[in-house]
Amino acid sequence: MNLISNTARHIILEAKDEETELAPSHMAAATGDMPTYQIRAPTTALPQGVVMAASPGSLHSPQQLAEEATRKRELRLMKNREAARECRRKKKEYVKCLENRVAVLENQNKTLIEELKALKDLYCHKAE
Repeated sequence: MNLISNTARHIILEAKDEETELAPSHMAAATGDMPTYQIRAPTTALPQGVVMAASPGSLHSPQQLAEEATRKRELRLMKNREAARECRRKKKEYVKCLENRVAVLENQNKTLIEELKALKDLYCHKAE
């Protein structure tokens, strides 16, 4: 159910198949702070389940349908290209982060190896 606020006085709730309108009630709210609303059924001349036919101007020729399909395809392809471009950008950023992490860890490993050698030399000299 979508909530669409048209004015401060009317709020329309659109259900899947019908519209229900919430109209301001003439009864005062118990606290006096907030307005109260009552649900009103939609007013329509058509019986429930009757569907209005489309006007002749809204019918599309095969050429219009083909143009619409082409337009939709081009739009989809354009969105896909943009998504692929963004994906490649993110991948490059991720790979750069990994490369930086590798460099940091290699430096840390080198430092630890040097520290280990220094401690081994110190231990060997004390043992003598």
